[in-house]
Amino acid sequence: MRPDYGMLVREAIAARENAYVPYSRFAVGAALLTKSGAVYRGCNVENASYTPTNCAERTAVFSAVCAGEREFEAIAVVGGGKDAGPLSACFPCGVCRQVLAEFCPPDFPIIIAADEQHYQVFTLADLLPHSFGPSDLTR
Repeated sequence: MRPDYGMLVREAIAARENAYVPYSRFAVGAALLTKSGAVYRGCNVENASYTPTNCAERTAVFSAVCAGEREFEAIAVVGGGKDAGPLSACFPCGVCRQVLAEFCPPDFPIIIAADEQHYQVFTLADLLPHSFGPSDLTR
């Protein structure tokens, strides 16, 4: 059965509210659904020196892994200006795509949303073709 994408988008929008973005003012929220049915939220957290900044998608994945989860069903991502109007398509950065590839198969759904009614679903393979993963280390 397909996950409830609308519910994941709502969770991502709620997560976005906690984003700490004093520099870019670009807030991102993510909601990661695990195979056990749990949802882990993530938001971006900026830092004045920029490099230690963490993206919403990685925050969600790392929170889930910290809780013992290793199998995921789908992730929703929303983003836009902190105080701006409607949200817009916000794709995971390359680092987040690589983190997802560590735990998720190529057909893993990534929901890119503006709201519950306006979203597109991509697979991890769509967004990260020819990825480097655990199997590459055993060749």
